[in-house]
Amino acid sequence: MSIHQNRLAAEQVFAEAMQFYRQRTAQSQHQAIQKWQESLNLWREVGDRYQQAQSLTWIGFVYSNLGNRQQAQEYLNQALPLWQALGEREWEARTLNNIGLVCSNLGEKNQALDYYNQALPLMQEVGNHAEEAAILNNIGKIYSDLGNKNDALNYYNRALFIRQEQNDRRGEGVTLNNIAGVFSDLGNKKQALEYYNQALLIRREVGDQRGEAVTLNNIGLVYSDLGEKQHSQDYYQEALQIRQEVGDRSGVAETLNNIGLLYFDLGEFQQALNSYKQALELMRTVGNRRGEAVTLNNIGGVYSNLGEFQQALEYYSQALPIRQSVGDRRGEATALTNIAAISDTLGEKQFSLDYYQKALELWLAIGNRTGVAKTLDNIGVVYFDLGEFQQALDYYNQALPIRKEVGDRRGEAITLNNIGVVYSCLGMFQQALEYYNEALPIKREVGDISGTVTTLRNIAVAERNLGNFNEALAQIESAIATIETLRTKVISQDLRASYLASVRHYYEFYIDLLMQLHQKNQTVGYAVKALEVSERARARSLVELLEEARADIRQGVDPKLRDCEIQLQQQLASKTQALQKLLQGRLPEEIEAAEVKQMETFTKEINSLQIQLREVEAEIRIKSPRYAALKYPLPLSAQEIQQQVVDDETTLLSYWLGDERSYLWAITSTSIASHELPKSSDIEATAREFYEYLTVPEKREKPKKVAQITNVLSQILLEPVTAHLRCKRLLIVSDGVLQRYVPFSALLDPLSPDFKPMFVEHEIVSLPSASTLTQIRRDQGRNNCATKTVAVLADPVFDKTDERVKVAPVRAVASQTQTSPSLPPLELLTRDIGCTDGEQLFPRLPFSRLEAEEIQKLVSKESSLLALDFDASRETAISPQLSQYRYVHFATHGFYNDIHPELSGIALSLINEQGEELKDGFLLTPDVFNLNLPAEMVILSGCRTAEGKEVKGEGIVGLTRGLMYAGARRVVVSLWSVSDRATAEFMGRFYRGILQEGLSPTKALRATQLEMWQHKQWQEPYYWAAFVLQGEYQ
Repeated sequence: MSIHQNRLAAEQVFAEAMQFYRQRTAQSQHQAIQKWQESLNLWREVGDRYQQAQSLTWIGFVYSNLGNRQQAQEYLNQALPLWQALGEREWEARTLNNIGLVCSNLGEKNQALDYYNQALPLMQEVGNHAEEAAILNNIGKIYSDLGNKNDALNYYNRALFIRQEQNDRRGEGVTLNNIAGVFSDLGNKKQALEYYNQALLIRREVGDQRGEAVTLNNIGLVYSDLGEKQHSQDYYQEALQIRQEVGDRSGVAETLNNIGLLYFDLGEFQQALNSYKQALELMRTVGNRRGEAVTLNNIGGVYSNLGEFQQALEYYSQALPIRQSVGDRRGEATALTNIAAISDTLGEKQFSLDYYQKALELWLAIGNRTGVAKTLDNIGVVYFDLGEFQQALDYYNQALPIRKEVGDRRGEAITLNNIGVVYSCLGMFQQALEYYNEALPIKREVGDISGTVTTLRNIAVAERNLGNFNEALAQIESAIATIETLRTKVISQDLRASYLASVRHYYEFYIDLLMQLHQKNQTVGYAVKALEVSERARARSLVELLEEARADIRQGVDPKLRDCEIQLQQQLASKTQALQKLLQGRLPEEIEAAEVKQMETFTKEINSLQIQLREVEAEIRIKSPRYAALKYPLPLSAQEIQQQVVDDETTLLSYWLGDERSYLWAITSTSIASHELPKSSDIEATAREFYEYLTVPEKREKPKKVAQITNVLSQILLEPVTAHLRCKRLLIVSDGVLQRYVPFSALLDPLSPDFKPMFVEHEIVSLPSASTLTQIRRDQGRNNCATKTVAVLADPVFDKTDERVKVAPVRAVASQTQTSPSLPPLELLTRDIGCTDGEQLFPRLPFSRLEAEEIQKLVSKESSLLALDFDASRETAISPQLSQYRYVHFATHGFYNDIHPELSGIALSLINEQGEELKDGFLLTPDVFNLNLPAEMVILSGCRTAEGKEVKGEGIVGLTRGLMYAGARRVVVSLWSVSDRATAEFMGRFYRGILQEGLSPTKALRATQLEMWQHKQWQEPYYWAAFVLQGEYQ
């Protein structure tokens, strides 16, 4: 083409680029860049350096807007020498200004200032006052970011004067908005609002809707800082509406982020997550990488506050590389700080200090004094955790004056609180109080509800240590009341449980304080109140889940959501199965180096699926009409426990394990007694030793030691309540390690002169909490629909080498009985994962078949289901037909998931008749929550089926909880790896008691244990104590 043709083509392409640019979508901006690059090549062929510089400048400008600062800098730096060579002083100044903007966004504030200072005299020289004001405005922004607020105001006021002189109303609105921001940072919120309101009037006057939304958003931030959350929300909503109307999707995402922060401050964590998730989707849609990183960081903050630290770490770790890739040094420092904070919480102190040091260097390099102060404070926290109190105090005292100087009121309160904590640990309680009392009004002023709760507890601790018990009581009760409000605002029950676990120490202090008051005055009822507080602090989410089950909250929900939930559960089962196959019964640290990457991939995929599942479950609750009408039951009072839970033949023993002291309450229908026990660490050590001597083969062979440790633990847990054990039945509400390691049936009866086990004279039933039992009884109507007697799933096919794969062309049905395989010796096979020396992950359990057949013999075939071999499958387990049976029995391998305890479960058939591997042969805890299983009793006759994720305050979150949610009134599960043969013997006797002798499940369990104990072959507790009954005892 000729030069003329090239020029025409270049002009056409440049015009097309401008059209794409004006569409203002992420895609159109990239299309504009492509067009400008085409025009650039054409202008180079023509040799028109002016137009080359124009194209380069526009490309750099749009890359900057897209958040791709490095490429923006590259193109602008190509344009600058061209403008200089052409003598285009005005364009040179504009380009210097744009490079300054890029440097500022990269966090290189001093370098940005240098470019602005080069641009300013050039623009003054050419007499372009409008752009001179813009540069002055940008310099003001740099000084504000550097914490030099007076210099910032000086430059803003110079810009404002020019814009007013030039009658640049739009520019005047921008500068007034920025001046307001400085006053807000200085803590002068009233003056900030005055300037924002001036800016708002002007922006409305000139029709600057985007600017109007920015100012409305900023006013919302000020009201949020002032603690006026409703005003804040009103302004955010107005800003959101305008940004949606003008199609400013980045702005919409920004405001959604701020709304999320508002909900976070209010403690409405689920609402915060919902807003952040909407913002994240928009940020990704418009290609706003910087905004995406900000939102990921905020989501991490919610999970951190809820005690879900691993999930928080995942989001922070996603944010960090994005911030590094877009050159956001301030954001990078923030991400490093947050990762360091989580690492500190997880006990990785040195790693935490290393990351804080990296963050501190970044904050210092970019001159961000707010970030410097925050990081100094956080380093102080690490040294405090390490017990180096003086060093912690040194860092706090460096942080405090900076926070005061830059007007960071929230941060100031945090540091004041932290200094108070150090003085408290040093025994200087009066000084600690002074700092707490200085921090508390600031936290209330800025609306920091979570921080307010923390400081209230700290004040309570200091007051108690000073002997002011009543003042301490008032403060901790105020904190607990706020916590109770906050937890109800979290929709996800998993997150509710995590939140309650993260604040359990508040309840622990409250109980301990009440019991200390009880010792001083035993007539006021402090011990009874402490019991009620303990009931409020345990299994709350389970009680609420049972109410949700009763209400059937999934009715009326979009079927697509339900399908999505089921698909995610199936994917979880499949990935978990693949991970367990990789591990082959080994702990994660025991696998070969070559397998680590594969394990990490599976773990990452499982984590992602869990997050998605939790989000879908939360959305189901939000959109469920029945959930909206749901009213959760309150925990039972002491009087209600006496009236509704225990009867004249029953005593309830409620345990609470604390760091300093533990407590035990014995509740009968006519009395409540309380007793102090040793601290939790002492009890835990004894309980673990007891568990080992019951279960580890070489330790079981030392009967004297077994008797000794059993006696020690029995004295700790039962001796104090001897007078209350003259009853037929014991209900045990355990806590902490007791739930996992202590079968109370195996403890020694303090009333027995010859040291007989507790079950000899007592039926023993476990409960997650007293309130759980009343909730199970409320749901009794669901249990009346079972018309048949018993369904048994047993002897699944786990391996393609199983003989049944070769000889079974058709599926086994309930009426068929195949020849049992040869039976191994007593001790060689347990119902646990990786329980043999062979290569099979799940070896066949021959006695489970005999167990199933013995159970079926007790009832007619018409009223029973016998699912053996390939029919003992996940498909059978989740089928609606199981809801017809009063008793549902699973005899198979149980497994405990070391990496994801909440995904523990049981293994069903993993192979089909053709020898093909089934991807979803596991039945996991999430699957069980979706079953409809309104049975009188469900028995998991496998290893460690009582296991799951231990959540403080909630107990074990596992299959038992899922089965209760599914409708089971009682669940029988095992505490350890049980013998296949002994379990078959145990279950045969157990069912004969129920189905032949007409005993209740609790009576049948006691009778079975008694028979096994009296039989020489089975008299060790290992054989009869593993199985515990949870739920209804009547």
